[in-house]
Amino acid sequence: MSAAEKDRSGSIAAEFQAIGARFILPIEELSKRLGNCRAVVFDWDGVFNSGQKGDTATTGFSEPDSMGTNMLRYGLWRERGELPFTAIISGENNASAIAFAKREHLHEVHTGVQNKRLVIEHICQVEGLSPDQIACVFDDINDLPMAELCGLRLMVRRNANPLLSRYAEKRSLCDYISGADSSSYAVREICELLLGLLGIYEQVLDSRVASDDDYQTYLQQRQSVVTGFFGKDGPGKPE
Repeated sequence: MSAAEKDRSGSIAAEFQAIGARFILPIEELSKRLGNCRAVVFDWDGVFNSGQKGDTATTGFSEPDSMGTNMLRYGLWRERGELPFTAIISGENNASAIAFAKREHLHEVHTGVQNKRLVIEHICQVEGLSPDQIACVFDDINDLPMAELCGLRLMVRRNANPLLSRYAEKRSLCDYISGADSSSYAVREICELLLGLLGIYEQVLDSRVASDDDYQTYLQQRQSVVTGFFGKDGPGKPE
């Protein structure tokens, strides 16, 4: 990492630390791992939303988080020359997660997952990826087997579980803990952080604001993705 890159990373780290974020992994190593990223997977409940539910209520998502995921995918596309593989991996069956994945043309959505580690292994096998090329965004205990495999682990903060955060840190299961909690656009925070560490945040926004040829090419490729659905009984179509 050059001196200019170190200065930029240090400045970015200070901005995110100012909103309560914690860098478990030194930011230089975090940037190095990001350089290897070819895929991003997200948990759903407690990541895109607070995780609160009722008998007839489904958990939703926010447009700021949606914009963040789109800009991150665009940024990685600009850097790699191809769409990054993206998926939602949820332990529950949630209609909003399926709707979001289809609307945003994510590659896959997995629901009703008991062992998320097996999904990561499936993705690697089918997509020709290695686990260290996958970044995962997660928040809770059932995500830890997935986090253990992935190369970049980004944990959404929740003040109610300081012992879980300490557990994940102690066992090297997370590299970053967000400043925003699960109801305050943590996904957007994480996406902005990664774009900043790539050193392309302003270029990505300039291109999106102008809706220039690069962005239109990316968008055409993104819109051509047909989302694969995997329920507890395997591949299929959402009801």
